Amino acid sequence: MKKFFGFFSIVLVISCFFSFTEKDNEIALTEVKVTAPFEMPSIYIPNFQNAKKFVITKFGAKKEDKVATSEAIAKAIDAANKNGGGIVVIPKGEWLTGKVHLKSNVNLHLEKDAILLFSDDPKDYLPAVRSTWEGYECYNYSPLIYAYNCKKVAITGEGELKAKMDVWKTWFTRPKPHMENLKRLYYSASYQKPVEERQMVNDTANLRPHFIQFNRCENVLLEGVKITNSPFWTIHPFLSKNVVIRNIQVYAHGHNNDGVDPEMSQNVLIENCFFDQGDDAIAIKSGCGIDAWNLNTPSKNIVIRNVTVKNGHQLLALGSELSGGIENVFLDNCQVLEGAKLFHLLFIKTNERRGGYVKNIYTSNITSGKIGQGVLGIETDVLYQWRDLVPTIDRKLTPIENIYLEDYNVKEVKFIARILGQKELPVKDVFLKNIKTEKVTEQKYITENVTNFSDKE
Repeated sequence: MKKFFGFFSIVLVISCFFSFTEKDNEIALTEVKVTAPFEMPSIYIPNFQNAKKFVITKFGAKKEDKVATSEAIAKAIDAANKNGGGIVVIPKGEWLTGKVHLKSNVNLHLEKDAILLFSDDPKDYLPAVRSTWEGYECYNYSPLIYAYNCKKVAITGEGELKAKMDVWKTWFTRPKPHMENLKRLYYSASYQKPVEERQMVNDTANLRPHFIQFNRCENVLLEGVKITNSPFWTIHPFLSKNVVIRNIQVYAHGHNNDGVDPEMSQNVLIENCFFDQGDDAIAIKSGCGIDAWNLNTPSKNIVIRNVTVKNGHQLLALGSELSGGIENVFLDNCQVLEGAKLFHLLFIKTNERRGGYVKNIYTSNITSGKIGQGVLGIETDVLYQWRDLVPTIDRKLTPIENIYLEDYNVKEVKFIARILGQKELPVKDVFLKNIKTEKVTEQKYITENVTNFSDKE
């Protein structure tokens, strides 16, 4: 046992597994117990060990035939669901497909050397589905893999999920028509227009779809697969509960290519993963503005451990979409490889439109090479492209408190901590202990509007 700045914490994280099912023909649930510096509930994930297999070739899948393979996957998923549960098997080889919509009690399983290659024709991701864009709910192109209101759902295997990018990469830019559509979405959300009226598929919006989105799901497992390329955020559990993401590899260097974005999701474990992407490795979100305030569902009880990052913006980011609140996060035993081009190891970002809150963030046992900015960054005026695009309609500041960093070894930084709070609402209770850096090129600590900041050797 170990003291964490005076607060009781067991830094060793332990998982236990226990499977059970209510009925013989149902998919079993496995209990995962995780110990953290806060009260962490057990996580329940599906166990498909004894489930029936549905191989897509038996439903008409043909290599290089997008239509046949798309239809076969949909039929196999439907059959597995109607069976009460099953494993939809993607065999060895490359299979071109359009969207994949999962259903409850279904495991999409990729065999070794299987590649599920997703088309980049936007028409393959219609009709529009209820999704999100940077914290706002809307109707947009379907995520490449989409699960809505599902229970006991999984993606597993040793194969690869890959996105073709020829079209999506032309949407990376933000021309004026795209920005006008973002304005339309902002005003629609801010004035509480029904989500069904926020239709964002047209000739100029170009809101790229997520690769994998679990939307309002429960008992989710994503394990083993390699994910290459992504139009937008790569893995997005949204309003979901009981989620385990482990032993995956992400290689995605497009625009906004975060690795994993848990948003308004609870009881989440991310472990033993490798990230090499164009944006944040892990970015915990919690919605924007009045939508999130009304949903009142914080991102909560999230444990991240044994993660390796090769490239990205931050190892762990919180925000800037955090209006629903973020609490009880534990990041432990992670490394950033030498040569990675990260800005921060922990970055908390918000602005005057967000509200919400951030509290009880624990990080420990982190190693890294050179970091472009610093170990810890907290900024309360991050608006990116939205700053001059739209006015502030509802002004709510974000309380940030109880932030803990312990046992870091970092080669080189500009600063150890830069905390830019707001005079009206200072950042509170930030504790650093045993943060070792070989070189600080500018200033160790930059603190504006912070109360109770401590750094101990």
